[in-house]
Amino acid sequence: MTTRSFIRAVFAVLLLALAAPAFSQGADPKPLFNQLADADFGQAESIVAQIATSGDIRVVPALEAFAEGDLYFRKADKAVFVAKPAGAQLDLIDPVTAESAGQVAKGAVTKIRVNNTLRRAIRAALGGLTLMSPDRGVRLAAADAILLSPSAEALDLVEAAIAKETDRDVKFRMEEARAVSVLSSDRSLDEKRAAIQTMGNLGGRSALGILSSVSSTIDPSLKADLDAAIKAIQNEQQLWDMAQNVWYGVSLGSVLLLAAIGLAITFGVMGIINMAHGEMVMLGAYSTYVVQEVIRSHAPGLFDWSLTIALPVAFLVTGAVGFVVERGIIRFLYGRPLETLLATWGVSLILQQTIRSIFGPTNKEVGNPSWMSGSFPLGGMTITWNRMWIVIFSLSIFFALLVVMKKSAFGLNMRAVTQNRRMASSMGIRTPWVDALTFALGSGIAGIAGVALSQIDNVSPNLGQSYIIDSFMVVVFGGVGNLWGTLVGALSLGVLNKFLEPSVGAVLGKILVLVLIILFIQKRPRGLFALKGRAIEA
Repeated sequence: MTTRSFIRAVFAVLLLALAAPAFSQGADPKPLFNQLADADFGQAESIVAQIATSGDIRVVPALEAFAEGDLYFRKADKAVFVAKPAGAQLDLIDPVTAESAGQVAKGAVTKIRVNNTLRRAIRAALGGLTLMSPDRGVRLAAADAILLSPSAEALDLVEAAIAKETDRDVKFRMEEARAVSVLSSDRSLDEKRAAIQTMGNLGGRSALGILSSVSSTIDPSLKADLDAAIKAIQNEQQLWDMAQNVWYGVSLGSVLLLAAIGLAITFGVMGIINMAHGEMVMLGAYSTYVVQEVIRSHAPGLFDWSLTIALPVAFLVTGAVGFVVERGIIRFLYGRPLETLLATWGVSLILQQTIRSIFGPTNKEVGNPSWMSGSFPLGGMTITWNRMWIVIFSLSIFFALLVVMKKSAFGLNMRAVTQNRRMASSMGIRTPWVDALTFALGSGIAGIAGVALSQIDNVSPNLGQSYIIDSFMVVVFGGVGNLWGTLVGALSLGVLNKFLEPSVGAVLGKILVLVLIILFIQKRPRGLFALKGRAIEA
């Protein structure tokens, strides 16, 4: 194939960019299409390049049809059309205006032949035409096509395209294409050395792949520069990989924080080992599912607000369930931790089976609002919007709860009961109601966690079981009942997990984390940030 075809097509578009007024009054490409009727493969290749010089984006569908073998000429007048089957006849479509030209019998037209070389020329012409498309995505795809077809002859054209391009990402691809084209050209060693330096400065995995691919054919005098550039990119990539792991760890830690923060409250205030805490998370996720189903059925225009609506719903539903569980079961079992553990485990089984009976055992679809979909690059990392918003949301919940604990009367009563239950009771604080409302608050926060987790995990009756053990580890490691300890513990365990997983695997990584926590607790039984108080220290 012919790099020449590709160059001609790209050059056509560059002419379009440099002389837009002329193109606005340019020649009609229809006569060029009609010339394909009598052209052989070589002539057709040249005609395709001339069609590209028209700069008329309307010809793209016709060229695509030509590549698919759907271009015909009418025997009567040698006029060329795109033809589509219509029963025993063919629908004729104008290749430029896309207007219908009526129907004809199949015998009245002849297919214009196309071979693989001509198809490659057509694809190159399409790449050139779409390079100046107003659609950024189309231009980026065209820039990728140029990157995959570098050539010494295309250098001037690529450099002109770089000068005209304003989009940062597209220009980045074009600069990569120019650099690799210089490396395969007969330009001076100084220019090639500068191209290697450009690739090194651009960095990234694609630049590393390009430099590695030319390593075996590069001029020996440039080998040292090439190796230095590759080494620099590899070192930089290792730092970005480390940063990516830290981000993954922070995002995992934010999930653990959401799941554990409610448990830290109930465990710290009441000393209750709540094995049904994971099911509160699960109820929050199912509340989100129900809200979205109602919105899909009755107000689809509000879908982007579904999570905002689901947050108070999930909080109220799980808070109410927690209040009922505390008043109906747990308040009779204070001081008997083993029986409390068994009772809440039984509650978790009941809640799981109830959800299975109502919604079924299969996963339920919870959609992402548009503002939580997709990702964006940050240096050498990729940040997904749903994880970003969950991190922000987790920290917002954390600081909001901190304000409640430090600035409200309820928070003052809660801290008093945590530090010395008997003294708090003797001062007139109704400790049973503090226990009930605290359990309801912890359950409500778990429900809010379920709203967030529904965006990154499967919504199923077993959702909470995936996080209950990790939540307990976070609470014990950070310090029972201490919110700052929960934050530090969640982020620390999240980052540690993500650094261990690549080297030892996910399962062994969790085992190692558990062993490290056990060893840590041997030295600091109360965790990183131990609460202080007479009852606690007794």
